[in-house]
Amino acid sequence: MKQISILGSTGTIGVNTLDVVSRNPDQFQVYALSAHRQHDKLLQQAIQYRPKVLALADAQGLDALAQGLKAQALEIDIVTGVAGLQQIAAAPEVDMVMAGIVGAAGLLPTLAAVQAGKRVLLANKEALVMSGQLLMDAVAEHKALLLPIDSEHNAIFQCLPEKMAGLTQAGVKRILLTASGGPFRQRALETFAQITPDEACAHPNWVMGRKISVDSATMMNKGLEVIEAHWLFGATQTQVEVVLHPQSLIHSMVEYCDGSVIAELGHPDMRTPIAHAMAWPARIDSGVSALDFMSIQPLTFEAPDMARFPCLQLAYDALQAGGTMPTILNAANEMAVSAFLQQHIRFTDIPHLIQHCLQTLPSHTADTLEQILADDLKTRRAAERWFAAKDKL
Repeated sequence: MKQISILGSTGTIGVNTLDVVSRNPDQFQVYALSAHRQHDKLLQQAIQYRPKVLALADAQGLDALAQGLKAQALEIDIVTGVAGLQQIAAAPEVDMVMAGIVGAAGLLPTLAAVQAGKRVLLANKEALVMSGQLLMDAVAEHKALLLPIDSEHNAIFQCLPEKMAGLTQAGVKRILLTASGGPFRQRALETFAQITPDEACAHPNWVMGRKISVDSATMMNKGLEVIEAHWLFGATQTQVEVVLHPQSLIHSMVEYCDGSVIAELGHPDMRTPIAHAMAWPARIDSGVSALDFMSIQPLTFEAPDMARFPCLQLAYDALQAGGTMPTILNAANEMAVSAFLQQHIRFTDIPHLIQHCLQTLPSHTADTLEQILADDLKTRRAAERWFAAKDKL
């Protein structure tokens, strides 16, 4: 019986992970669950799955959670803050950790799981974008197993040879990251300034949280995935190509030097990559229905328009620049998306803020956690100054 800690259990990834656990109760048991603020939802999950520990990143709901557990006569430990998240990620009893916290907040607990040598199911791409070399070095040093949960990277993982010394040695020519193009693939560019948060979060194929949904609408999500692919698979910038595939049935492809292209197909449902990574190298029931090839619509492909999706180009630029530029990119994007969701800035302001930070903030060697966190903080402060200046106009 494998014990799992789920970081971000109340989010989309966490809920889907619990669904896979429910379908395979003979193989997995929940050791710990965590939430940022949703203590009510965390309590309901605790009642159903009976973990040993609950973690609240924001301690504001601690009393309510404790009272709820008492009312249910449940004796479950509660930990709080970043230290609490790190504790449940590194606990000796834990076999695997679902790193499902969105954004930079997931970096430290993900790193704690890696340093404890766990099987880490990485849904938090931002941790790898921010500290790619540092995180991958820690994986090697502590003999952790890092398995991708993003549907695209999980697809690539499935399409690559199980054992390989490098992409070139394995005969890989290109990695093709597919993208739906989000809700604005065909929307008139002159109307982008009027896009609302609800419109940006209405993804045509996937059910995701609001931050990731906006990232999909700007294609920054795909840009972050380009950087993630660089670190996960040792791919150069020119080896990773983004292809628009509106149907979201092919989750990514790997092209080999002999002309072969291997693709992974399936319904757009996160339970597929979650189940794959939880059970790898075995296969288990995910609850996802099989594709009916006789009824699916035609599969189409397009090149991304960088004028429509400038955030994708900014991500490529940050990867090429190296150092802490991807850290700056991620922090600026998080600040911009948050401001947009609160209707403080327009949709079209998102790439403008990110470009401002990339052009005005210095990059440093990303070889220490302290430097990475320092540049993350400096970027957020620079974004706040940019907001303040914009408000004065």
